Amino acid sequence: MLQSLHVHNFALIEDARVDFTAGFNVFTGETGAGKSILIDAFSLVLGGRGSAEYVRHGTEGLWVQAVFDVQGEKAIEELLEAQGIELDESLFLKRQIAASGKGRAFVNGQQVPLSLLKQLGSLLVDIHGQHENQALLRQEAPRQLVDLYGGASAAQALKDYQELYNEYVKLGKHLAELKKNSEQQDLLLDRYAWEIQEIQNAKLVAGEEKSLEAEARVLQHSERIISCVAHSNGLLEAEKGVLNLLARAKDELQGALRYDESLRALYDNLESSWLTLEDCRQELNDYLSRSDFNGQRATEVQERLDLIYRLQKKYGGTTEDVLAYLATTITKYKELQHIAETIAKVEKELKLAIQRLQGAAVVLTAERQRAAKALGKAIENHIHDLAMPNGCFEIKLEPLPKFTAFGVDNLQFMFSANLGEPLALLEKVASGGELSRIALAVKTVLMQADSVATMVFDEIDTGVGGLTAQRMAEKIALIATVGQVLCITHLPQIAAYADRHIYIEKQSQEGRTKTQLLVLDQEARIKELVRMGGGDVKSQAARANAEELLKRRG
Repeated sequence: MLQSLHVHNFALIEDARVDFTAGFNVFTGETGAGKSILIDAFSLVLGGRGSAEYVRHGTEGLWVQAVFDVQGEKAIEELLEAQGIELDESLFLKRQIAASGKGRAFVNGQQVPLSLLKQLGSLLVDIHGQHENQALLRQEAPRQLVDLYGGASAAQALKDYQELYNEYVKLGKHLAELKKNSEQQDLLLDRYAWEIQEIQNAKLVAGEEKSLEAEARVLQHSERIISCVAHSNGLLEAEKGVLNLLARAKDELQGALRYDESLRALYDNLESSWLTLEDCRQELNDYLSRSDFNGQRATEVQERLDLIYRLQKKYGGTTEDVLAYLATTITKYKELQHIAETIAKVEKELKLAIQRLQGAAVVLTAERQRAAKALGKAIENHIHDLAMPNGCFEIKLEPLPKFTAFGVDNLQFMFSANLGEPLALLEKVASGGELSRIALAVKTVLMQADSVATMVFDEIDTGVGGLTAQRMAEKIALIATVGQVLCITHLPQIAAYADRHIYIEKQSQEGRTKTQLLVLDQEARIKELVRMGGGDVKSQAARANAEELLKRRG
């Protein structure tokens, strides 16, 4: 649930903060006051499109912050946990856009990719604007809504179907590849045989190149190595080398030791150092005696490395990749040798997969038929309440000619607004006002199935009035009993049903225009309802009408 929204330097809004309540929150105001701007700002903090055009003129940048109560929202908790973001009782989303156009997104004070903000936004809020009515006309809309209304059993049927569909697609692709290979059998067999022989002849060992590269470095610098080792050895064993000088120092100290036993530790240190250096001299001699830096070995190592590198470039980035390619190619070669039998086997598997998929499709279709009938009837009942007493609404299912990722059902919305008129495709016969009412009926029916806690209606009442507006208000208020609703409206009938009424006002101060938000008390609400109804605030009749609207809310 949205707790608060704070907008700073967004278009006409210099700085505005408003708190929200659970239930029904409504925004009203004069045309052009900034109601749509507020929804744009809210969309921005939910990961919507951002632009420097939104930045208030003369400022360095804008920011929008929304605070949500997400207690018990498991999906959000899991998403944040996966991102390593700590969550308390409230979730803070913030979006910044500089005048240069550069933007940043934050979740609980931690900078995040915009994609995460979008993910959270889709879990937190459903914004239904005027253009969203057109979503009912999308080809996939009937199927999506029927599956949602079908609940757990429909979801499981779709899941079972899609698992079998994925298997069916995989087998189909494999069979197509086999048949293609069958047409090129001789050519592919020759190619695979050559590749297998080339890799096997190399007798590759995983990681071999590392030891060869180390040996190659030694061979490449052999002269320098021998020179350094020989010089080091000479410094140790020469007549005036370190060992002889250290031996003389040790002998001299031994002479003093006869008279002063306190020098014993120093003498022992010299003795230990001499022994250590003598061991080092011997190892240097051994290294020189066994070193055989011949050019032939250097050539062999380099040729071996060249072979390994060539195979890696041809078959994979590493020796392990080359060996994996070899294993795969051997399997393909054996399969290709018996490709006729393999094709027959895969065809049999595909036939069984189709039978299983057909069975799952029958179950899915049955679930959709059940859900479609119930959903269509429920929507029809609600559109009757929305000043379409003779309206008919059905969801028609027709079989598709082939399997698809979502089943074999073509679902279509069928509608008739008038008595005696035949049902026709919704997109062909529904007016804009009728679409608005049908959209609200759909939202009302699916309010329990929708997992999003906050729903925004942006002027869904366009083109309606009178009794229809009253019925729309009742539907929106009903939705607000199971979730939070934010609604922008021009109709007093709808505004009167709100639990919190927020007035959006445009003011001119010091040569600048800015939009302000004000939570109305009871008296201010009455005056605003009078204004919305086109009445005179001084008129007792208009005031009485506004008070009557508020009483209907109960």
